[in-house]
Amino acid sequence: MTPIIEPGFFSSSPVRTALVLGAIVAIVSAIVGVFTVLRSQSFAGHALTDVATTGGSGAIYFGFSALSGFIGGGVIGAGAMDLVGVQRVRNRDVATGIVLGASNGLSSLFLYLDATSTATTGATQQILFGSIFTIDPSLVPVVGALTVVTLAGIAMIHRPLLLSSVSADLAAARGIRTRLVGLAFMIALAIAVGLSSIAIGSILSTALLIGPPATALRLTRSVAAATVLACCLGVVTTWIGILLAYDSHDWHLAQGLPVSFFIVAVAFLLYLATGLPRVRRWVGRADVSSTTRGSRALRSVDR
Repeated sequence: MTPIIEPGFFSSSPVRTALVLGAIVAIVSAIVGVFTVLRSQSFAGHALTDVATTGGSGAIYFGFSALSGFIGGGVIGAGAMDLVGVQRVRNRDVATGIVLGASNGLSSLFLYLDATSTATTGATQQILFGSIFTIDPSLVPVVGALTVVTLAGIAMIHRPLLLSSVSADLAAARGIRTRLVGLAFMIALAIAVGLSSIAIGSILSTALLIGPPATALRLTRSVAAATVLACCLGVVTTWIGILLAYDSHDWHLAQGLPVSFFIVAVAFLLYLATGLPRVRRWVGRADVSSTTRGSRALRSVDR
């Protein structure tokens, strides 16, 4: 295993912390990401990554932790998008674009102030591209607690959330408060984006949020199976990225390559591979239409 896993990989404390934290982040991103893809809110997830950049850079400038900024900024951004109208399909792009533009302006300001007015070194690198090998182990319980809260919230609303993802009109006809369910999901999405920003940076966290779930939905026939597969793909993708980043220090480079690059590359290649003709024939008709998947989802909600 030496050519694949360099010596000291498992004995390194930063690597063990990265493996545990990366797995936690991958799981919460996968579960939330499945609903994000089903609800066609990938653009909203991307906008929240820019909001997380604003929150993280602002938190560092004012002397707080980057994680608190990622989460706080994301939740505020999610509330703003819901207020403008992200739940209504006609207004979704407008709401997302408005929040995206405002957050980009603020993030550029705070990143500039971080680089010129604070003593924090590498703040821009940490916010934009992550620094999973330098994360304090004491942060793992905090991330774990936030993950438990987020997944508990998803579990509480998963039936109305699934129904509203398939058909908002039908959900409303059944008496479901779709606006409230949508807001709760947007908060969960904001927390997932904030947590993934710790691992691979704010601007790249969409890859972990969308990549494994989109791949899993291509390969499965049900939402439950897609969720399980997305979690597995997310964890494997993250661990492969950590391994390759660790090994890259011995590739005769000036310095090792970032974890975020490998995680994004692996997630992209996995999704790309599912579209190859040979894979499509092997999968068969697993990539069912949205109508078929929707009818199955409705049956699962009824049960």
